[in-house]
Amino acid sequence: MAGTPKGRLKQYEPALLEQPWQTVREGVQVKLLSEEGELYVLAESKDRVNKERAMRRRQLKGLVKRLKGLAGMELTRDQLLLKLGAAKNQYPAAWRLVAIEVPEKESALRPPAFTFVLRRDKLRQVRRREGRYLLRSNLSAQAPEQLWQFYIQLTQVEAAFKDLKDDLSLRPIFHSSEQRIEAHIFVSFLAYCLHVSLRACLKPLAPGLTPRSLLEKFATVQMLDVHFPISDGRELVFCRYTQPEHDHKMILAQLAWDLPPQSPPRITQKGRVLKE
Repeated sequence: MAGTPKGRLKQYEPALLEQPWQTVREGVQVKLLSEEGELYVLAESKDRVNKERAMRRRQLKGLVKRLKGLAGMELTRDQLLLKLGAAKNQYPAAWRLVAIEVPEKESALRPPAFTFVLRRDKLRQVRRREGRYLLRSNLSAQAPEQLWQFYIQLTQVEAAFKDLKDDLSLRPIFHSSEQRIEAHIFVSFLAYCLHVSLRACLKPLAPGLTPRSLLEKFATVQMLDVHFPISDGRELVFCRYTQPEHDHKMILAQLAWDLPPQSPPRITQKGRVLKE
């Protein structure tokens, strides 16, 4: 299973419109189309529809507000074009839904410096495709439920690699022996297991938190060793972690977690621990 470019959906859209929807699970339905020895699967997810629709509305609302503000400003044509370019970069998804007409270079710019209208034909097309994506497979004999499951597994694998590279900051390291390569993979796998376990803990108790946001939040809680010299030449070493702040305590209470007690001091002599 593999995803396809947006242009491919436009290419096969007329043929897909003639196919019936098949439900693969609650909230997810698909259409199947065999073309040139491959099976194309048009999938529609209600959750994805709602998510993309909310994102598009938020972007369009922000762009319209920005354009109304720019239209009332006294700007030169060059200043206006620069600000319109910035608005395009800030609201790229909504930009293609709006048609903007800027006066010619020779014209004097007076508020309103330009006009814009909503491209309703483009908006209808976008609404029709929200939450839908086209998949391609060579497993033409498989049931729709199995094809969907294969795709979900693929997205999970891609998400795992994304977590390793982003959240766990895994980077290319060139090892000189096979044992070091295996050790590197093993440590990375353990880190990913902890990451998945953390996500599973957060889902029922704090669904608004992601592992990334939790790690970023608790990055301010640090552990350090505090050394106090004694008159006989030895040192008292206190291993202490910084006290959690109010928002940390709220998260710990939500997850029913307790921080371990502060460890007792150690007495050292010439860098060696004599007793605890």
